[in-house]
Amino acid sequence: MSEALTELEAAIRADLAMIAHPGAAWLEPKTGPDGKPALDVLIVGAGQSGIAIGFGLMRSRVSNILLVDKAEEGMEGPWLTYARMPTLRSPKDYTGPDLDIPSLTYQSWHEARFGKESWQTLDLIPRAHWAEYLLWLRRTIGLPVRNACELLEIAPSADGLLAARVKQAETIETLYARKIVLATGQEGMGGWMIPEALRHLPASSVATVADDIDFESLRGKRVAVIGAGASAFDNAATALEVGAAEVHLLCRRAQIQVIQPYRWLTFRGFLRHLSDLDDAWRWRFMRKVLEMREGFPQPTYDRCARHANFTLYEGAPIVAARKTDRGIELQTPRGDITADFVICGTGIDMDFAGRGELAGFAGNIATWADRYEPPESERSERLGRFPYLADDYAFIERVPGKTPWISDIHLFAIASTMSFGPSGSSINAMTTAVPKLVHGLTRGLFRADVDRHWASLSAYDVPQAVVTRPARTMEEER
Repeated sequence: MSEALTELEAAIRADLAMIAHPGAAWLEPKTGPDGKPALDVLIVGAGQSGIAIGFGLMRSRVSNILLVDKAEEGMEGPWLTYARMPTLRSPKDYTGPDLDIPSLTYQSWHEARFGKESWQTLDLIPRAHWAEYLLWLRRTIGLPVRNACELLEIAPSADGLLAARVKQAETIETLYARKIVLATGQEGMGGWMIPEALRHLPASSVATVADDIDFESLRGKRVAVIGAGASAFDNAATALEVGAAEVHLLCRRAQIQVIQPYRWLTFRGFLRHLSDLDDAWRWRFMRKVLEMREGFPQPTYDRCARHANFTLYEGAPIVAARKTDRGIELQTPRGDITADFVICGTGIDMDFAGRGELAGFAGNIATWADRYEPPESERSERLGRFPYLADDYAFIERVPGKTPWISDIHLFAIASTMSFGPSGSSINAMTTAVPKLVHGLTRGLFRADVDRHWASLSAYDVPQAVVTRPARTMEEER
């Protein structure tokens, strides 16, 4: 480790010590059915969101926590797997998992790692550096993380606890917790979509942008990319850069989307208070943002456009597709396109029952369609399938009383967007979204123990001072 990083970590310890008040422990863990202390909070996902949530809880003196992630250490999140852009798209000075502690920001780490001049000349953060920073951050603040540990199922247990079945290597065990946070990023409540017209094609010919694609095998091949968001362009560029013979990018819109709504909404009022609005306003704002889709920056487009064998088709939704001797034939209003391989960058759809950990209660998770009926001109079946969350990010029952325990499962993922705006997958929203979640978690933990806290106060008899009273004679008192 460099001397600069050593000095930075010493400064971090000093910073955290200065803001540690109040330092008193206030939670007593419950005992699980296995006779061991149950966790106060189990966080599923140890990427940037899980790290920020764990850090927020530790600062609130909730330290009996555990983060689990199915990925190996250092491979959490998309940064070293299916993120195929050279850099993050957020401006370099956006803060996030540091939770407003200056010495924990990416800038502080970068300057200690590469020097202040490097930061000054840096345009955007390389994604590999972001992954390295996140791993350093989690180690520096001392988060307890168990990697290569996959959540299989959540069920109710005795004494108000939740039972989480997890698998690590070939061992399956049950972890008991008072609360569970699903910090599962993009896929938290569903999966990546393959358009209906493509679902009958051989799996060897179709992938989503989140799949582990062997791009080297596409050298000299014809590739079609469905969708025109940033991730679709990233995958098209990666195919071009490895030597694909042709890359066709198909956009269903008549004109490609070049406006990035997430740049507009990056201000404290929206990020902090969208969730305080009524359902009509929340729906109106997030429908506008999500139906615009996420735009792409100029460098992302330029990565593709510099290649003569790249073609962009606007107004070209897939009408039909079939496998022939010539390859995959895609029928569009702009004509037919033949490809050897198809990559779908068409986003994520909600599918609660398709998530094994949710399958046991998926049918009783309330959705936006259950709770709000928008005007005819604002309807959207896709957005109606998003979960409708409580003000602490918790699931709400579709049928009250059927699964009351799901109010102790909190969702911090892309699927939280309809209820809270950007959260769970957005760096720029963390400094407002994570504290809101943490406050909700600590509120629930405090309320659940209110009888114990009252008994503790009633029994509290620690004197703050010793009062001495000199003996006086009766004559002195007269």
